[in-house]
Amino acid sequence: MTELINEVDIAVEAWHEDGRWTLANLPDAQDLPAIIDRLKSQQTNGGAVALISIDEEFFILIRVLGTHIYMFLSDVTCALDYEVAEEFLEIADLDQPTDEDEPLPVGHKDIFADLGMPHMELLALCDDGELFPDEQLEAIAKRLGFGNEFAELLEL
Repeated sequence: MTELINEVDIAVEAWHEDGRWTLANLPDAQDLPAIIDRLKSQQTNGGAVALISIDEEFFILIRVLGTHIYMFLSDVTCALDYEVAEEFLEIADLDQPTDEDEPLPVGHKDIFADLGMPHMELLALCDDGELFPDEQLEAIAKRLGFGNEFAELLEL
């Protein structure tokens, strides 16, 4: 596996509490176990989510809801070149890709279905070759109801 020098474009956590979303930057988007632990520490009814975009190539979604952990990766083939994507597959107990695999999303496709974003909408975002991962995450944030907060946080 080749490890590329990664540029983390976006690493944001969001949690829903008292009828509103709160957002914060994540300190290290490469450390998925630490992100999961951080999301677990948010004891809210709606759970907590992480939206991560790596090197303008792919995005990762993680949601912790009670004792359940849901994970989604926009392109399984990124695990061939990015250690964080490979680690994602290990944590999610998914097969590592081969050179012949198609660049398809994997994981919990219904990660946000109960928040009003069905899996078909999420998959359509992944299929849109015109959008960069940060734009895909922006669309997800808008759909989940924290688009303005997401945009404001990224301006800082």
